[in-house]
Amino acid sequence: MNHPSAPSSSNAVRRVAFLGLGVMGYPMAGHLAKAGLDVTVYNRTAQKAEQWVTEYGGRAASTPREAVDGAELVLACVGNDDDLRSITLGDQGAFAGMARGTPFVDHTTTSANVARELADIAGTQGLHFIDAPVSGGQSGAQNGKLTIMCGGDAAAFDRAAATLHHYAAAVTLIGATGAGQLAKMVNQICVAGIVQGLSEAIHFGENAGLDMARVLEVIGKGAATSWQMENRGKTMIEGKFDYGFAVDWMRKDLGFCLDEAKRVGVSLPVTALVDQFYGDVQALGGNRYDTSSLIWRLRKLTRAA
Repeated sequence: MNHPSAPSSSNAVRRVAFLGLGVMGYPMAGHLAKAGLDVTVYNRTAQKAEQWVTEYGGRAASTPREAVDGAELVLACVGNDDDLRSITLGDQGAFAGMARGTPFVDHTTTSANVARELADIAGTQGLHFIDAPVSGGQSGAQNGKLTIMCGGDAAAFDRAAATLHHYAAAVTLIGATGAGQLAKMVNQICVAGIVQGLSEAIHFGENAGLDMARVLEVIGKGAATSWQMENRGKTMIEGKFDYGFAVDWMRKDLGFCLDEAKRVGVSLPVTALVDQFYGDVQALGGNRYDTSSLIWRLRKLTRAA
């Protein structure tokens, strides 16, 4: 497969491709356009890409290969391992059209295995693959305040980092290929436990007759505080669960955590239990509720008792 040499310049990256315009990718790509970069986008549903172009300018491509033509940096944010393979591999995949030496930065939350697999393939073609999952949810993407955890080659990371800062508050190279995905797993393990604990606390307080809005205001100034309490406590009390990251996606992520835990020989008892609780939320019809809906499960169970 022939890959022309990447443009050589000491200047910052100007021409980029962004593949995947979902809840996260759409505003992330928008920040790049607003920063004045030359952005070409690709989305599996072409109408979404045309909508993005109408809003932000730039160009829409009909295939990943077309989108990356001439790009100095390629960015992606899709759904899962198979989605990522579909936009990178094959005759119309991104790898087939990227110039040698170009970094491919993947913001999808995937398994560490697929990151290593695609990094190996990219390397044989003279490309750089950086696994770079994000934390901060839909609001973080919209506000340009994401946290990005990266794994891959340090030189390729350095070339990409300034561009990532257009939609991130923190961009950190954690280690070699796969380290970004492993760090995201650590993040999701923490989130799962915190949301379950917060759900139980609110549920307990409500049934004990407390004004939980007032209680959270007080304890939020002490050791019990967390991002989840500050950003989801009020909406959990109000029973509103349409604030971003869906239960279906959280279960996907926790599946990666549990699979990787088996591989490295560690036990994640709390994570496994919370994963089951999210399964209950799905069974109750809350697949697209956000992750704070664990309290909805507790309320449902209490009413059924």
